[in-house]
Amino acid sequence: MLDKIIRNIQKKSPKERFLLVIGILFLILYFVLGLFVIFMKNFPIDLATPYRLAFGILLIVYAFIRFIRIINDDKT
Repeated sequence: MLDKIIRNIQKKSPKERFLLVIGILFLILYFVLGLFVIFMKNFPIDLATPYRLAFGILLIVYAFIRFIRIINDDKT
């Protein structure tokens, strides 16, 4: 499976590779932002703890959805 992913990345044009890197960057950004929202005690926006937890979990779930979309992107 890993060989298939590597071969698929090597087949991409430079534009597609750039978009893949941007996609991975935003995946990491959403995941880290979700962790910050959940674990940061002095969060700048005044939200109750259950809402902060729900928002953080929503960001992490969205990051995993983006991860699945990146993995399943087969343009062979």
